Amino acid sequence: MEKEMNEAASAGFLFSSVMGGETAFGGKETVVVMGKVDGNPAGPAKYRLLAASKTSTLEKELNEAGRDGYSYRGVTVFESAFGGREVAVILERQANDSHPWAYRVLATNRTSTMEKELKQAGAESFRLHGMCVGKTAFGGNEVISILSKADQGSGSK
Repeated sequence: MEKEMNEAASAGFLFSSVMGGETAFGGKETVVVMGKVDGNPAGPAKYRLLAASKTSTLEKELNEAGRDGYSYRGVTVFESAFGGREVAVILERQANDSHPWAYRVLATNRTSTMEKELKQAGAESFRLHGMCVGKTAFGGNEVISILSKADQGSGSK
């Protein structure tokens, strides 16, 4: 899907939305919608798709992409070809922007814990971008939150 998104970006399209799960015909798919933009003077955007069943792996990969200037665009859960469920995050980098980002991934099955962790992350200048419910490798079904902040070189969790 990443290759197709980057091809669409080269043709003047930008990411708009993502959805994973069952479609109207009963199949399991991840659907990405991209919209045509008139004249992107900076050049085409680049996309990266990250998918993982472990939140620690996802956070590590997000921070690696964030250091390269990729910013959050969407999150969904999908079933992989091997039958496992993974959290998928779509990232975008504009041609003229290499601003680094730091990411944090929170996962819990208790809303009170999520509220506490979101407040703490907010106090550290992280901003919530997306949430989904996914089955993680260790926690079962959990609410997963994706947060980011401008990376000031202080490192990331």
